[in-house]
Amino acid sequence: MTVRRGHWVLGVDSGGSALRAALADAADPERLETAESREPVRTGSGGIDAHHLLDQLLPMARALLERTGGGSLSAVAIGAAGMATLGGALRAELPAALDRSLGVRRLALAADAVTAYAGALGQRPGAVVAAGTGMIAMGTDLRAWHRADGWGHLLGDCGGGAWIGRAGLEAALRAHDGRRGGSSALLTRMESVFGPAQELPGLLYPRSDRPAVLASFAPEVAGCAAAGDEVSAGILAAAARHVAESASAVCPPVSEDPEGSQVALTGGLLKLGEPLLKPLRAELAGQLPHARLVSAAGDPLSGAVLLAAALATDSLLLPRHPTLLHAPTEPHR
Repeated sequence: MTVRRGHWVLGVDSGGSALRAALADAADPERLETAESREPVRTGSGGIDAHHLLDQLLPMARALLERTGGGSLSAVAIGAAGMATLGGALRAELPAALDRSLGVRRLALAADAVTAYAGALGQRPGAVVAAGTGMIAMGTDLRAWHRADGWGHLLGDCGGGAWIGRAGLEAALRAHDGRRGGSSALLTRMESVFGPAQELPGLLYPRSDRPAVLASFAPEVAGCAAAGDEVSAGILAAAARHVAESASAVCPPVSEDPEGSQVALTGGLLKLGEPLLKPLRAELAGQLPHARLVSAAGDPLSGAVLLAAALATDSLLLPRHPTLLHAPTEPHR
């Protein structure tokens, strides 16, 4: 299929803090114009709220088209946090709604881990680790998707920000109690950030945003590790091992890609810097000697644009999946 210039594609990233959209030329999917909402899309008992998403997205899409001189949308790709488990209403309602409102018949609804993959590696085999407050690894051999972790701070997300922060606070409390494995450096930082140790449970347990609160202590762990605290360095070494294990679990084996798959790291956890990245590079080299660590080419929003452009040009190589990458083979009618 040949797409003429002036036929647009729209990529959308629905995250925990806002809804972002980017309009690009389908024939040359460089990001042209972007817009962002002031609030995240609501999630309720029925999953992600399709009506709330449309209420925000449709005005943004029309404004972006007007800003670029008009034209039609050839395809839309929407990546959303929770799409795999909470996206039932989006998959049921958005195809018809976007057809009626914007004339869009080519639509992809993807998990945010999939748009993160597409943004980081494009449409090639490999693995992408998205590490922030949580941690999930996605990999593909272009035949199927493979996922590791992403089970939340109570059951997994091993090596992510909340995991590191919780381990750091535990080490601080061990020092407070006089137990082995404690860190006086972390105890000092914990009391500076949260106050007296005995008040921490009351501050933490009632919070609905416990993962974010735990993750807020991860930079303190990295700072103590950089200053020479062995307990903190050990926590980051363990985090690196967990992250590499997840990447290894989803990366195509060398038998399927003799030239070596690519592995990219994304997410805010990378801001911890060398105290984490040094042991992480060593773990990846040891657990995935056939893989090549590369820099992520782009973010989840650019990944959504790439998916939309691939739909518009019939060149989608990433594997469709009922919940991870829902992209009907026939345009909606």
